[in-house]
Amino acid sequence: MELRQLRCFVAVAEELHFGRAAEKLLLGQPAVSQQVRRLERELKVQLFDRSPRHVRLTPAGRRFLTAAGDVLAAEDAARALAADLAAEPAAAAVLRLGTITGLGERLDLILDTYQRRAPGVRVELHSAPVRERLARLTDGRLDAAFVRGAVVGSGAELRFLPVRQDELVLALPARHALADQPEVDLADLAGLPLRLTERRNHPALVDLVTEACAQAGFQPILSPALGTLQDTLASIGTGAPMWTVVYAANARMTHTPRVAFRPCRTALALPTSIAVRRSAPLPRLLLAACRRTPPAWNDQDS
Repeated sequence: MELRQLRCFVAVAEELHFGRAAEKLLLGQPAVSQQVRRLERELKVQLFDRSPRHVRLTPAGRRFLTAAGDVLAAEDAARALAADLAAEPAAAAVLRLGTITGLGERLDLILDTYQRRAPGVRVELHSAPVRERLARLTDGRLDAAFVRGAVVGSGAELRFLPVRQDELVLALPARHALADQPEVDLADLAGLPLRLTERRNHPALVDLVTEACAQAGFQPILSPALGTLQDTLASIGTGAPMWTVVYAANARMTHTPRVAFRPCRTALALPTSIAVRRSAPLPRLLLAACRRTPPAWNDQDS
């Protein structure tokens, strides 16, 4: 049994999809499938039920997943200790990390998990627009940076490591009739102005929302966002008919009885990646911390 076999098994168990697991591990899908089958042969037990339509853990696979996770966590802890011992005793190592909006409680979870595994590393957070963030990463002023969506013209010096999809929810006045529904169809919002940031500020987000509206059969009535997200939500809270989109992680941390946050019937999500220089080692501890699953939107009140 090898660690790479366990990493492949855990990735497939988390994604329940060999292709997505391969993307997460930066491997080809045939290599991931081969490692899992080797592990099953060595254990003499089937870990997954496979069909053309789904991949599911068998009862044995579910039991083995806990043990595999413990082994990989021990490996991460050993790597973190080795990194700590290798650091200069006079000064702790520093991870300079570019951040993005909308992480909500996930940022705390990521930092807590990372610093448990790398206690000797001090994390410095740096906020900047995406272009500046990537420029700082390229020239060495940052060690890693969060990025959402595809970034055109980012240069061959960087690689983008996918960590997860960030869900978006709809924000509309709590007194609006649509707020009584558990989820909202985009087409029902066709007549309401959409408060959204300018495309130059966040092209991936604006393109995602406008294309989703087009697929729903309408062109949104665009109105500029009012400064900060808080200002925009305050305007929506007055009851005037309008709407916007908010990262689900932010919505979970926003408590305003005048605004209703509802999932969209057609899911809206943006891929989030960690960007690093190709010349730098893979930030495995940071990636592991980022890939911990936060509460799903529908579990926010559980």
